[in-house]
Amino acid sequence: MENQSLSKSHTIPGSGHAQNAIMAAKRLFRDFEGNLSIKLWDGSAIYTGTEKSATVTLAFHSPAAFSRIVLGRDILYLAECYFNGIVDVEGDIYEALDIRHYLSSIRLSFREKLYLAIKLLPLQARHKSACSDISESPPGTLRKHFRDRSTKAFNKAAVAYHYDVSNDFYRLWLDEQMVYSCAYYEDKTDRLERAQRNKLDHICRKLRLRRDEKLLDIGCGWGALMFWAAEHYGVNCHGITLGQEQYEYVKKQIVSKKLQQRVSVELLDYRELSGTNIYDKVVSVGMFEHVGLKNMKQYFSIAHRLLKPGGLFLNHGIAIDTQGWRKSVGTEFINRYVFPDGQLDTVSNIQKIMEDVGFEIHDVENLRSHYALTLREWVKRLQSRHEEALHCVSEATYRVWKLYMAACAEQFEEGGIAVFQVLISKREPYANPVPLTRHDLYTTTSRPS
Repeated sequence: MENQSLSKSHTIPGSGHAQNAIMAAKRLFRDFEGNLSIKLWDGSAIYTGTEKSATVTLAFHSPAAFSRIVLGRDILYLAECYFNGIVDVEGDIYEALDIRHYLSSIRLSFREKLYLAIKLLPLQARHKSACSDISESPPGTLRKHFRDRSTKAFNKAAVAYHYDVSNDFYRLWLDEQMVYSCAYYEDKTDRLERAQRNKLDHICRKLRLRRDEKLLDIGCGWGALMFWAAEHYGVNCHGITLGQEQYEYVKKQIVSKKLQQRVSVELLDYRELSGTNIYDKVVSVGMFEHVGLKNMKQYFSIAHRLLKPGGLFLNHGIAIDTQGWRKSVGTEFINRYVFPDGQLDTVSNIQKIMEDVGFEIHDVENLRSHYALTLREWVKRLQSRHEEALHCVSEATYRVWKLYMAACAEQFEEGGIAVFQVLISKREPYANPVPLTRHDLYTTTSRPS
């Protein structure tokens, strides 16, 4: 069947249903500036440019789904169709993401809406079953079972949903140390492995770690930071996590690395940590996003209680450019498919809470560009190991992760979100827990052997 271009008038091929769909797509995408190909269920295709110039293709397998997407321009529903194989995306995933901005920006007159409805509603009516092919995701089920999303039970279930997917799945696209947080690039051409080692050491330097100090890692993940601190700085580390698979992995690594005297781990909620003035240093990397806005003051109060006077706490976490966690396509997507308990706030609000519980802020560093580079590398690695990933997870889960990480990379590049390392200590008279300058962070001789 002959393919057609949106930029030219032509005789529309295909069945009656496909003809209506092509006419509707021509109207909807007439101002789209990218090189997009739209394939329909009957094999016909249309282009915003030329066939050879198309860099991304949306392949619709359902007339009803196509009708609903065009009429409602529902970005979340389009994503759900992609996860469930009702829509396929071929080509550059980042260019495909540009479509969400375009669809959100379209403003149709009443006459245009009526025209589209006349053309497309019959497709939706005749193929109702296709619109109900979307299966509800586990996070949706989680939210039904937990009215209060700030409880320990919900947090544990949410962390299990995200992190207990499979260690083998994460191993496919993370670096060799299994670091699942923003890397630190000295150069854009650095390999991920080097950039993650840079990040681990950068944190240790900021904390001014010294031999035999006690370090608490809140949300230790697969233990990379604890192992780095123990092996390179001689620190005694204790980590906590709610991820069962992470916990089992860290226990095995402790034995494998013969670090039983230096490193320990617990399957524990941070709210269950007891004691006062226990740790010389405290760190949290990539866990903060799970705390929830209602629990933020409690989170920092517990860290304040556990930290010794004169000690340092480094909090590494994502912040957003708008106050609170307002409902939007992005926040709904994150909470439904990726982080059921995820909530973000502005860095200024976060710092105010830190100060309200008695912390003094010493250093704030924005690693936004570093996280964009990290995410693009993760997406590249995941895509290159698609077939292997399907031995660990379903195709739908693979697609969720690919789309999620690619969308986050673009958001970091656009500036809507950023990741901050904030170094703080207990506010005390005459205290000076950090050097007068940052010179020690960047000298090659500052790290103990």
